[in-house]
Amino acid sequence: MIRISAVILLAALTLGAEMKVGTNEGVRAAVKKVQPEYNPVAKQMRVQGDVEVEAQVDDKGDVKEVKVVSGNALLTGGVVKAVKEWKFTPFSDAGKNVPALVSLRFSFKL
Repeated sequence: MIRISAVILLAALTLGAEMKVGTNEGVRAAVKKVQPEYNPVAKQMRVQGDVEVEAQVDDKGDVKEVKVVSGNALLTGGVVKAVKEWKFTPFSDAGKNVPALVSLRFSFKL
């Protein structure tokens, strides 16, 4: 079973300020969520745990880059691959679409 929680930080264009968006609002902003596959080798070795990534989302809601923050290397590859396929409703600040830094956490449990 894989559990997802998300915390979203919006990078405002002015003065590099970031706006925090609650987890529920961030998950609602994701219009396409691809579930990561549980690596078969990790499953066989009974590797469990959390993987944390940061996704850079452009002003159109597309994921441009995914950076691993923490997690077992056997689990991170599938998460990065899946998150690159996510799509978000564009984030806006004062009526203007802005890029965002989205922190996501995935839990792998057998």
